[in-house]
Amino acid sequence: MTHIDAGAGLDPVHPVAPPGTRSAGLTRAQVAERVARGQVNDVPVRSSRSLSEIVRANVFTRFNAIIGVLWIVTLFVAPIQDSLFGFVILANTGIGIVQEWRAKKTLDSLAVIGEARPTVRRDGRSVEVPTSAIVLDDLVEIGPGDKIVVDGVCAEADGLEIDESLLTGEADPVLKHSGDRLLSGSFVVAGGGAFTATRVGREAYAAQLAEEASRFTLVHSELRTGISTILKYVTWMMIPAALGLIVTQLVVKSNDFKGSVARTIGGIIPMVPEGLVLLTSVAFAIGVIRLGRQQCLVQELPAIEGLARVDTVCLDKTGTLTEGGMDVSALRMLDGADEEHARKVLGALGEADPHPNASLQAIIDAYPDSEEWRCVEALPFSSARKYSGAAFSEGDGQVSTWLLGAPDVLLGADDPALAETSRLNEQGLRVLLLARAAQGLDAPEPAEGARPVALVVLEQRLRPDAAETLRYFADQHVHAKIISGDNAVSVGAVAHKLGLKGTAVDARKLPAELPEMARAMDRATVFGRVTPRQKREMVGALQSEGHTVAMTGDGVNDVLALKDADIGVSMGSGSEATRAVAQIVLLNNSFATLPSVVAEGRRVIGNITRVATLFLVKTVYSVLLALLVVCWQVEYPFLPRHLTLLSTLTIGIPAFFLALAPNTERARPHFVRRVMRYSIPGGLVAGVATFVTYLLARHHYTGAGALSAETSAATLTLFLISMWVLAIIARPYTWWRIALVAAMGVAFLFVLIVPWLQDFFALRLVGNTMPWAAVGIAAVAAAVLELMWRWVDRRFPA
Repeated sequence: MTHIDAGAGLDPVHPVAPPGTRSAGLTRAQVAERVARGQVNDVPVRSSRSLSEIVRANVFTRFNAIIGVLWIVTLFVAPIQDSLFGFVILANTGIGIVQEWRAKKTLDSLAVIGEARPTVRRDGRSVEVPTSAIVLDDLVEIGPGDKIVVDGVCAEADGLEIDESLLTGEADPVLKHSGDRLLSGSFVVAGGGAFTATRVGREAYAAQLAEEASRFTLVHSELRTGISTILKYVTWMMIPAALGLIVTQLVVKSNDFKGSVARTIGGIIPMVPEGLVLLTSVAFAIGVIRLGRQQCLVQELPAIEGLARVDTVCLDKTGTLTEGGMDVSALRMLDGADEEHARKVLGALGEADPHPNASLQAIIDAYPDSEEWRCVEALPFSSARKYSGAAFSEGDGQVSTWLLGAPDVLLGADDPALAETSRLNEQGLRVLLLARAAQGLDAPEPAEGARPVALVVLEQRLRPDAAETLRYFADQHVHAKIISGDNAVSVGAVAHKLGLKGTAVDARKLPAELPEMARAMDRATVFGRVTPRQKREMVGALQSEGHTVAMTGDGVNDVLALKDADIGVSMGSGSEATRAVAQIVLLNNSFATLPSVVAEGRRVIGNITRVATLFLVKTVYSVLLALLVVCWQVEYPFLPRHLTLLSTLTIGIPAFFLALAPNTERARPHFVRRVMRYSIPGGLVAGVATFVTYLLARHHYTGAGALSAETSAATLTLFLISMWVLAIIARPYTWWRIALVAAMGVAFLFVLIVPWLQDFFALRLVGNTMPWAAVGIAAVAAAVLELMWRWVDRRFPA
């Protein structure tokens, strides 16, 4: 047994299997002993917030605190109907908690489905276990695409190359040997091997990072950022308006104390757009639930919004447009080579790689291994190299070295075999070259001087839903770019079969400078022979031109691009590394789920933009009314019950339905500007018109019940204007939207004509003159709204 120094931060002494031997791993008794000592990888995977965090986030908000205090005061000084706003907030907060809790359960259950199950060696057998079941000193087997889930020391290595870019930022894979340290969070890009777990649980490097940033992270979201900005400005407007209102109602006007307090609170409450944040959270939560039913795991909630803003989607061909499996359709011999011998070579190459990719698996299925041949050296396949290799001791004692990979990489530019390869690629077939190497695998360039022996023709299986999904993106004006490591002509043929038009380019001929690469990418649609580093550079080139880029993939060669893209989308059957860095994981491996994600994001963004206008129109007219009341030194026209009624009928109920309605409008930027350009003029018109009605009513009515009659006339004007704002926001009309607006109008009419509702809400229209004047003022205001919003559309386009 050899003892090695594992490096700083790791235990200094760990067993490493001598070369050529295979460790049996821990015994069952040793595993049980470590579990009893607590030396197990028991870090909980936090895919979402805990219940206590959900409750705190929904209950303990700035606006809930303001409203809560005002509600308690109102309960002591006014009738129960003036306290209705408090019960509405309780109901809204409860709905938010329930919806997010449902989303959490969906997210957690899907996270378990998509969780990796590493392979450990125990009692000499390889078994799959949950990540949380790994114990200290476990021997963990790894292959291409596997993520290193705990810290360890390499015990066995067979051409093992590790990508540590997620930890170090360095994109070049690192070749590992026995005794080298491995950090959790890195992943295998080539070769295979096994490592001994040295740090598990919270001591592992990746777990320490996870403590700082759990999976339920709120990455940049224009929607959330915009709403936060709006709320900040609203708070600044509220403070002086509320203070002025308090002074006016309690000091300047010598009304009874309780009535003054009630009207002061009635002026402050509608300034708070309390339902806006809640409705956004509910919309996101319901989006997660809807997508969860389609086996789509959203690892970061704003990813729903992000994909809706995407204008360019980069698709990896293998596993995305084509299914993982392949079939060998032909074996074409070159230069009179012996076909029987070539079949034996292919069978031996398949047996030599313990972690075959889809192409090699097809060869294994077609050509069985010859027991007479023995592998003496192997070179695993690498996406950067584009070929693999092995040296064999054949049955007659002769040693030969063979390479299998891309013809245009292994052959010279003038080799006649390339013409045959191009012809097959044009038919959408994938072609690998079997070549006999002229030098050893440890040479700087093993492919140099290789002699071509045969072309292995593979037929790819197209995903049945790929063509329809590409058509959807085209209809939505989202540009699709096919980025693949395969031959450009072959990939172009596949794209053509799926109905995707555009030119195919060999990525090796792309300019290295970012601006030139971006222009080349705008001109072409299909890119072949793309290296992992190039995929990352191509994403960056598109982003440099202002594009919002989504990247899909399932292979380890896609990880760097997935990480840098605005939105990374991984297949559920893809490598653990791709699932770890992606914001969205398609657990059912169906590319056809992507349109649902885009549609869900567009529904959320478009509808929240709509309802945000409703909420902020109320905030603007409430602040304006408070300022006008202060300037004119009159009683505030409304009690809390009046504005609770108006908010419920013209904002609360309609906003809930509008926020969850279908919406296919493409997401547009500048959320704050788009919302405020409607909210400010709408709120100003509503506030001025309502105050004009109120002043007219003050001159018209006299006597003991004058204030109640004035309030009723002003309420009628404000309701009609708010209904017109709702009618504008609800466009384009569908039957249910017309029914929604009509139902709100009928509900208000019931309040006006049913005696006990009149008493409950203190609304009774007196006479004919002022009610009709209120209607006339509202009609003029509605016409002004139409003209002003049309002018805003022309003057300040979104």
